[in-house]
Amino acid sequence: MPSFKGQVFSKLPHAGTSIFAIMSKMAADFKAVNLSQGFPDFPISEKLIARVNHYMKKGFNQYAPMPGVESLRKAIAKKVETTYGVRYSPDTEITVTAGATQALYTAISTFVKDSDEVIIFEPAYDSYAPAVKANGGLVKYAELKAPFFKIDWNSVKRMVSNRTRMIIINSPHNPTGSLLTAEDMQQLEMLTSNTDIIVLSDEVYEHLIFDGIPHQSVCLYPELLSRSFVIGSFGKTFHATGWKTGFVLSPEELTKEFRKLHQFVVFAANTPIQHAIADFIADPENYSGLPSFYQAKRDYFVSGLAQSRFKIIPCYGTYFQLLDYSAISDESEMAFAERLVKENGIAVIPVAPFYHNQLNQQLIRVCFAKTEETLAKATEILCRI
Repeated sequence: MPSFKGQVFSKLPHAGTSIFAIMSKMAADFKAVNLSQGFPDFPISEKLIARVNHYMKKGFNQYAPMPGVESLRKAIAKKVETTYGVRYSPDTEITVTAGATQALYTAISTFVKDSDEVIIFEPAYDSYAPAVKANGGLVKYAELKAPFFKIDWNSVKRMVSNRTRMIIINSPHNPTGSLLTAEDMQQLEMLTSNTDIIVLSDEVYEHLIFDGIPHQSVCLYPELLSRSFVIGSFGKTFHATGWKTGFVLSPEELTKEFRKLHQFVVFAANTPIQHAIADFIADPENYSGLPSFYQAKRDYFVSGLAQSRFKIIPCYGTYFQLLDYSAISDESEMAFAERLVKENGIAVIPVAPFYHNQLNQQLIRVCFAKTEETLAKATEILCRI
């Protein structure tokens, strides 16, 4: 292949291969049990697959409308109203996207420009900061620490300036499994009141919350709702991460700007899948059982580690569990994770890469969205370490 002769100017000069790709490749290379990348290893609903097939055979295989299929936008509006008692307009306030990551990138790109500041809470999902930086924004990091990963709102207040354009929150939180409380939302509401700050709320795990704890969506708080993007994911909700279908809820004024860019980033999401999901979410029973379904997996996994030397960090949502290995090794998180793959045949994710400064707290993240067989095998290995 001929090589490029000019000078390459990188918008992300320090970005490398994601930790998820690295650990998944190691898992494949060493034939390890893979609890690293966050996707289920069990099948999705046959009923949902049948609906996709139905619409494919019916000829719904061409471009969908740019905002999303109308029936799906209406179904999302009904679901949100049923779940939170809040009404979004299907026509002007709901947009279907090609996954949550595209939604996040588009929302950031729409509003963040050169020298705008964006506050991110770390550990953070790895797409937030690169999207801000690619658009010329400046990232301010608010550090959360184990074991509870609570926000110090007094510290956050000191970070806000007249250049603060956006605050990104994520609850239930990846990678920690922690939750924002009603008090957190009230603090955020007061902090952003009478400002031009936009809140980007990553709520892709909204239905994966345990122990009867209610989800504190920004849409439950009128002042926050008026300035917020809510990001959702059908891939997470219906165990179909490879379908890359998500959605955005936002006030009409923000939606207008979001769609201006959305149409040039992806234009529209997968057509037959949108129609199928519209049918599927019309029945709340297709998602109302998710908290108990995943709580059972969390509890099974945690109980299997009762005789291990790992310390269990509390997990209240998502399908990720943090483990403290400080009683086992003083190695860095990356070194420990690599050794687990090579010597013990199990792949996990170190938490340090979720911090911009690679903060080492001797924590690993494991995904328990797996079959009981996989979890049993994993806990057997972990208990021997």
